[in-house]
Order: sequence, then C-alpha cells, then structure tokens
Amino acid sequence: MPNNTNLGAAKAAKNDEFYTQYADIQKEINAYLEYNPDTFRDKTVLLPCDDPEWSNFTRFFAQNFERLGF
Repeated sequence: MPNNTNLGAAKAAKNDEFYTQYADIQKEINAYLEYNPDTFRDKTVLLPCDDPEWSNFTRFFAQNFERLGF
C-alpha cells in the first residue's frame, strides 16, 4: 500500500492547500487565458477555500485581479 502520510496529515489538519499549490492554480488559469484572454472578464469567481487568509486561490486572484479583468 502506498504511503500517504502527508495526505492523511493534511486531511486531519484541514489543510486543503496541500491539494492546491499556487503553481498549479497559476498553470490552470494560464491555460484558460491562452485559450481566451477574456475568460474571466467581468465574472464573479467563488473561491474554494476554508480560510481566505491562507488560501492560494485567494492570493492568486488578488494578485491578478486587474490582469484577469474582474
């Protein structure tokens, strides 16, 4: 059986950022923007995070607010 100690610890600590690294968010959003630069223009985005102070989703969208066209 594979060792998933880190996953178990993240689940127990409710540390969802283990699953959503900043680089992964950036890569995915950039793929959308390459397809259509106006994908997020004038849209509302609901962020999947438990704590916006520590969320990589919140950090990414806040840092790119103007560029994304919110």
